[in-house]
Amino acid sequence: MDAPRDIGTFVVWDYLVFAGMLLISAAIGIYYAFAGGGQQTSKDFLMGGRSMTAVPVALSLTASFMSAVTILGSPSEVYRFGAMYSIFAITYFLVVVISAEIFLPVFYKLGITSTYEYLELRFNKCVRLCGTVLFIVQTILYTGIVIYAPALALNQVTGFDLWGAVVATGIVCTFYCTLGGLKAVIWTDVFQAGIMVAGFASVIIQAAVIQGGFSTILKDAYDGRRLNFWNFDPNPLQRHTFWTIIIGGTFTWTSIYGINQSQVQRYISCKSRFQAKISLYINLIGLWAILTCSVLCGLALYSRYRDCDPWTAKKVSAPDQLMPYLVLDILRDYPGVPGLFVACVYSGTLSTVSSSINALAAVTVEDLVKPHFRSLSERSLSWISQGMSVLYGMCCIAMAALASLMGALLQAALSIFGMVGGPLLGLFSLGIMVPFANSIGALVGLMSGFVVSLWVGIGAQLYPPLPERTVPLHLDTSGCNSTYNVTNLMTTTEMPFSTSAFQVHNAERTPLMDNWYSISYLYFSTLGTLVALFVGIVISLLTGGRKQNLDTKFLLTKEDFLSNFDIFKKKSHVLSYNLIQLKMVELIILPSAILN
Repeated sequence: MDAPRDIGTFVVWDYLVFAGMLLISAAIGIYYAFAGGGQQTSKDFLMGGRSMTAVPVALSLTASFMSAVTILGSPSEVYRFGAMYSIFAITYFLVVVISAEIFLPVFYKLGITSTYEYLELRFNKCVRLCGTVLFIVQTILYTGIVIYAPALALNQVTGFDLWGAVVATGIVCTFYCTLGGLKAVIWTDVFQAGIMVAGFASVIIQAAVIQGGFSTILKDAYDGRRLNFWNFDPNPLQRHTFWTIIIGGTFTWTSIYGINQSQVQRYISCKSRFQAKISLYINLIGLWAILTCSVLCGLALYSRYRDCDPWTAKKVSAPDQLMPYLVLDILRDYPGVPGLFVACVYSGTLSTVSSSINALAAVTVEDLVKPHFRSLSERSLSWISQGMSVLYGMCCIAMAALASLMGALLQAALSIFGMVGGPLLGLFSLGIMVPFANSIGALVGLMSGFVVSLWVGIGAQLYPPLPERTVPLHLDTSGCNSTYNVTNLMTTTEMPFSTSAFQVHNAERTPLMDNWYSISYLYFSTLGTLVALFVGIVISLLTGGRKQNLDTKFLLTKEDFLSNFDIFKKKSHVLSYNLIQLKMVELIILPSAILN
């Protein structure tokens, strides 16, 4: 294969495809602003009137889970570190089962809007406020980055206008969130999920055609040691092994699927608990589909550039620019198709940002406004919810602007986002699964988990792990006629845990740096969760947690699991009722027949 020469550029058709995606998203918001009488109450606006069905919610869960960081970051992860990333398929399965069988039953039966309402019902107002504030700060930080990071990557490769894209996506997102509420968010997510799959498919199909079929791509991947699925090294310092992905990944993603307001708000908007559970299990198929697309794109990237790595050869300045580079390289003869991929990336952005804006509005109204202004009517709360959507939309655009000024500081902020989820998961697990946990134990546990995960996370930013921990695979530039070689290769970890401007260079390595700070980024959340749980249990026992009288509806009970089989019980009741009717008919008819 010859090294690729010039890559293509964006043309009018590409901009039209991108604009079309934004217009359709906005139109869905306008439709749900007026359909069915509009957003009359805050429940309509924030929860879709609790009338949603499983399939659209499942697609929405998948779309909002897959941010643009995932669409750009996952293929470059496979390109640099190999197909071990595909083991996340097992992690996703475990996460969905845990979320559906442990967290969903408790949240659904309480009929809450904000997950943080649970913390007050189970503990007290102080614990609820701590959870709410942590969520609001981490979500605004993360959302600003989700808007800015893909815009920067695409701008540097395609010349796509940076601030035009940031402001357009921010405004369109805020527009349909404010007008249509949760229903608009869910149905735009359904549309955007389709765009994401189409964008990925166009790249995979064209790459297979150009490279001479999937067999060639797989052969190149095998020769380049990219098909490295199994590594059972139990060492927690290795960045990705079977154990770090299964254990660390499960804790990390459960903190998103099990307790994060953006996701929970979707499945508790379903009209029945059965529909809510089914939405999670259908969403698993969507997660597997996107993961398969990401891995195939990563292998296609390697097959295309195995002799001439664009990153080492300085044709792109960061790994997350590899996918846009590939798109303009292989799809330059098809006007509009590169635009479809950009629409795919921004669909990831829109779905994540819209979920965040709607969740932030819900948490603010339910946790900060309602408790202090109990006399407000439902109509007033609906208007306040819409006002909050506008406010948070503006905050997210402002955060994106701040991201551009702060530069690599943001990568530190992004890793903090991952660290906040762990202690919060520990807090909710205490409430749901530990009957004797009390408010003192919960608060001390949350703070302890937060301090520990912050300590290891910030330490990893300042003193990043050595290359032997991250194990990047060989990248070749011999086909580029370039003066650069593989010694230029930086060893960064995948966003959101990449190296930062705060790196302390030339520092003498200490055992603390080489062990504690070098722990796999997937274990940050695990540490936070386990410390919060352990400290919470110990403090609760020491402060009389066993003496409290607790309503079992705040806990996961045996009945919550057994209720999964209610659907079969109803059928058996119907059958037995029909049998009784038949017996009665026989008793009436048979004697009269004998007499005759």
